[in-house]
Amino acid sequence: MSSPLRLGFGASPRSTVGLEWEIGLVEPGTADLCQAGPEVLEALARGGGNQQQGPAGYTAHVTGEFMKNTIELVSGVGRTVADAGADLSRTLDRVRTVTDPMGLELMGGGTHPFAKGADQEIGEKERYARIRERTGVWGAQLIIWGLHVHVGIEHRDKALPLMRAMLKYFPHLQALSAGSPYWAGEHTGFASNRSLLFQQIPSSGLPVAFETWQELEAYAGDMLHIGAVEAFNEVHWDVRPSPKFGTLEVRVCDGPTNLTEALTLAALVHCLVEHLSTQLDHGRELVELPPWFVAENKFRSARYGLDATVILDAHGNQGPVADAIGKLLVELEPVAHRLGCAAELAGVRDILRTGPSYRRQEQVAAAHDGDLVPVVRAMLAEMRTGRPLPG
Repeated sequence: MSSPLRLGFGASPRSTVGLEWEIGLVEPGTADLCQAGPEVLEALARGGGNQQQGPAGYTAHVTGEFMKNTIELVSGVGRTVADAGADLSRTLDRVRTVTDPMGLELMGGGTHPFAKGADQEIGEKERYARIRERTGVWGAQLIIWGLHVHVGIEHRDKALPLMRAMLKYFPHLQALSAGSPYWAGEHTGFASNRSLLFQQIPSSGLPVAFETWQELEAYAGDMLHIGAVEAFNEVHWDVRPSPKFGTLEVRVCDGPTNLTEALTLAALVHCLVEHLSTQLDHGRELVELPPWFVAENKFRSARYGLDATVILDAHGNQGPVADAIGKLLVELEPVAHRLGCAAELAGVRDILRTGPSYRRQEQVAAAHDGDLVPVVRAMLAEMRTGRPLPG
């Protein structure tokens, strides 16, 4: 029989924030992905630029990922989203001192619109080889990028209630961030194809809504015992506690195509976690949806994006996700001012007004008779300028 895996919970000041942003490496001539991640990391290390000190003394860095076509920018721990954003901006600049001379471009988004799985190479870590062997054809298809937002929690007892309550807002985050309508050269009909691709792995997707930390530790022990994972951080739920860092990690969002929208999405997550944490402080019971409603909302927001009609409460009442986001912003405004991210949160209204990445990609494709090369070039331009550009 398996034994529970004892999971500590790191010390993390309340509502501090850290960001992890997965981005692709693109060869400009073909607009296809380039397997140059290891070379980029080696060049950064030679130049002493793989780690940088932020204004608060925290360390940002760049890491490799499952596929060689991807690198991940990791901020340090900031008091505000602006802190983390400044960190990412500096790191992007540093990465470009390497990638520009190599003739490479940096690309955000949830997926590359036409890259083929057969053309990609897996990273050389033993863990990556094991994951590739276990996942078979699905592992070869994981050309996907996300934005992960860590928010500090001051006590472990809050972690699971916050995780469960955040699932009510899954469609809000998914619809706003959706940026993967194309896959292997085809229009999928989904605003976020990434979210459904990733959940094919049993330890990914929606979390198990455990009530107690002991249940989580028993689950972790079972997963190690049967060989499904080798460490708890290989449980890649859409929302999960991070015992190592003492945070709630929200992994719902497709990778943004630009820094402006990355910080907007981060601010929404930051405010939501703090808002729910404050309700716990006041002894209020957090609103949770049944797991079957959460799963349906995930599908609807991935399929229809901001046009989705979603389930709003445990009674099954429904409404447009765009309207629900608008109401939520009013509720979160005082929280945003308290956290110092009101400017970043205001960007949500810009996304509601002009549309998320998936719509811009579709507009560019339509203007070029379905050619996806201009779509990639538009996504590269957004990463370069740091803001969304008209489709």
